[in-house]
Amino acid sequence: MSSNHQSIFSPRYFALSIGIILSVMAVGFEGLSVTTIAPSIAGDLNGLSLFGWIFSTYLLAQIIGTLVVGRIIDKRGPAAPFTYALLLFIAGLVAAATAGDMYIMIGSRALQGLGAGAMMTCVYTAISLSYPDELRAKILGAFGTAYVLPSMLGPYVAGLIADQWSWRFVFWGILPVLFVSAVLSLPAFRKLKVQQTGEASGSSSTWMALLLTMGTGLFLVGLSMLPSMIGFVFVMIGLVGMIIPLRQLLPKGTLTLRRGMPAILATRGLFFAAYASTQNFLVLALIDVKGITPSQAGLIVASAALSWCIIAYVQGRWDAADQGRGRHMRIILGVFLLAIVFWIPVVSVAVAVMGQIIAGVGIGLAHPVSGVVAFSQAGEGGAGQTSANLQFADSFTPGVVIGIGGSILVVCQAAGMSLQSGLIVAMGFHLLLIVISIIASTRISQQSIGNADPKKEGVPVIVH
Repeated sequence: MSSNHQSIFSPRYFALSIGIILSVMAVGFEGLSVTTIAPSIAGDLNGLSLFGWIFSTYLLAQIIGTLVVGRIIDKRGPAAPFTYALLLFIAGLVAAATAGDMYIMIGSRALQGLGAGAMMTCVYTAISLSYPDELRAKILGAFGTAYVLPSMLGPYVAGLIADQWSWRFVFWGILPVLFVSAVLSLPAFRKLKVQQTGEASGSSSTWMALLLTMGTGLFLVGLSMLPSMIGFVFVMIGLVGMIIPLRQLLPKGTLTLRRGMPAILATRGLFFAAYASTQNFLVLALIDVKGITPSQAGLIVASAALSWCIIAYVQGRWDAADQGRGRHMRIILGVFLLAIVFWIPVVSVAVAVMGQIIAGVGIGLAHPVSGVVAFSQAGEGGAGQTSANLQFADSFTPGVVIGIGGSILVVCQAAGMSLQSGLIVAMGFHLLLIVISIIASTRISQQSIGNADPKKEGVPVIVH
């Protein structure tokens, strides 16, 4: 191993690594900040009736940005798509900062979703093409840290900015970070070349992505209308509109946990969705059931972010020490540890803190390592598609599961159950997802875990 391969911050990788980290931090901070300032936005723009679409529009646009750009990357490389994605995200930030009504705000969120989905897919591709196999665990650990760090400070900082000045400054403040990221990373992106896949036109995939977006939209609308009959009808139509394109867009066998890449993506989508949705409902449980303040709930959730950051860094060292041979076990252990958080609604706050720390360890193990394994199995010419699949698992599945969890609460309360009982049912649904994720993780092929061919894996495809 050459000395240049020992660190993601060595001269060869420094600019790209910092650029990637800043891009991820910008997207993560923006997403979490909107959660904090959304009530102020809706109030100022007289759009409380459209409140939910601030988030749903972002998710639906992100689906298109993620799935379409993966195929473009595999044909033309990541440089141009990354540039356009940055411009879309910036345009969305400017439109949000200057929005005069709720419809413009929702449109700006669509631009941000398109840009964010495409940006993150390009970032995953750059990781696949630029870093050797022995460094991918480290850069993906840094990726996870960059994404989760805003969860510790983002909501508080955004709330402070909104209180002291205006929520509009939250959007303006992200622009300088994106500018620095572009200056550092674009030169490296332009040097990246992908192997041509020789596939037919991606127009059918684009239509499938649009169908998935419409199906998901109907599904989410239907969930918000449950337990009414029309809501049930919308959910059923939306499910059909989701399943058909999912079978076409994802690797064959993903929905049935087929061995290899399908099992990796199923594992990742399920455990990350369960984790993200649980964090959402944890805050509700701590405030409304346990009676603590929002700031205290935020600190408890931040404890998971802290342990995630630490273990994401440490797992890179473990990966280097065992040359990837322990990746499969780290994924299974990480997913198993995530089951700890599902009993929080019925235990004490002190136990909740411990559960969050353990859950952070779990996600810090499973999330970056599953990405490393996916790239090791991507094969030649599939970096863009694999990147799109990973980003899709990180964005689409959590959005849908959070919607399902919310509908579970609504239906339980309509049936006369208490909030605590409804939360227990929702957590039980999350636990079911974790169990299926563990089953899927046992079906990840062992062939390319820890046995990457140095002649094929980790050779940066860079043209100097």
